[in-house]
Amino acid sequence: MKNLSIVLSSVLSITSLQEVEAQGAQKSPHKNPYSLVYKGAITRNEKGKVNINAVTYQLNGIDIAANVYTPAGFNATRKYPAVVVAHPNGGIKEQTAGLYAQRLAELGYITIAADAAYQGASGGQPRHTDNPAYRTEDIHGMADYITRYSGVDANRLGVLGICGGGGYTLKAVQTDKRFKAVATLSMFNSGEVRRNGFQNSQLATIQERLQKASEARAQQAAGGEIIYAGMASITDEEIAKTTTDLYREGYEYYYRTHAHPNSTFLYTMSSLLDLMNWDAAANMDLIDQPLLMMAGSKADTKYMTDEAFAKASNAKSKELFLIDGATHIQTYWKPEYVSQAVNKLKTFYQQNL
Repeated sequence: MKNLSIVLSSVLSITSLQEVEAQGAQKSPHKNPYSLVYKGAITRNEKGKVNINAVTYQLNGIDIAANVYTPAGFNATRKYPAVVVAHPNGGIKEQTAGLYAQRLAELGYITIAADAAYQGASGGQPRHTDNPAYRTEDIHGMADYITRYSGVDANRLGVLGICGGGGYTLKAVQTDKRFKAVATLSMFNSGEVRRNGFQNSQLATIQERLQKASEARAQQAAGGEIIYAGMASITDEEIAKTTTDLYREGYEYYYRTHAHPNSTFLYTMSSLLDLMNWDAAANMDLIDQPLLMMAGSKADTKYMTDEAFAKASNAKSKELFLIDGATHIQTYWKPEYVSQAVNKLKTFYQQNL
């Protein structure tokens, strides 16, 4: 078996999209009426409390599925600050993005968490495309939608990007100055990792993997089978043998404790053509908004936050906040670490929105 610490660069040939989706259908069914899989999730909308509203909108001809959270006692005639929440790679709006969106709504913000185009419940073909330009456009699109939502003060718009969504957030805010305050949590630089391997473990195979991606693109263009990278499913034994915290705990989170049929570790191999020459930390000097970057002190992905943070030379203000004792995935769900992050976000957004 390949070393699972770098398994997201392995190749899986999938006969059909139905086979991919069948893997998701095998996951434990969720009981929440809104299909939310995080602890403390809303189970029904009640007057005077935080509410959740499922919405859809068009972005470049694709149907985007999103959840909007409104604060307790929401009154559409008032004006509220808003926060866009971008989900992790492999994640969807019902997981950690929804958890943070709900917690921020509890603090008085209108929040939106949307599934990326080509992923989750959003439209787009081929499924599980992971193009950085599309993921960045998703964040612009959430801003388009939420700034027109009843009760939102468009001049007080913040953003929170988690994991891969954090990397795409850094790119989006470099040019989109509607965002007045920028925060990331456990930022993951998708381009750097797909290019160099996690912790620079695959530098020797860059050209080989680009060749495979090129062949996958050619096969896809010719109408052949779509080739996927990543893990469609994994056994408990394989999880236990995974050597890195990121992937071992990630498999537990996405395939066991917080599983959802719409969430998958798969992405099209052809996506590497766009990912491998992209870098979240490029042009960081374009960020002039206040910047907060948060990471677990024990996260094996912390080096990516450190690299990007150092390059943010023109941020109006910037702070690197370490969540003491947390690994990357633990910041997604573990109550004491989520609370640390939310408390920091509370102060940050209050000061800058």
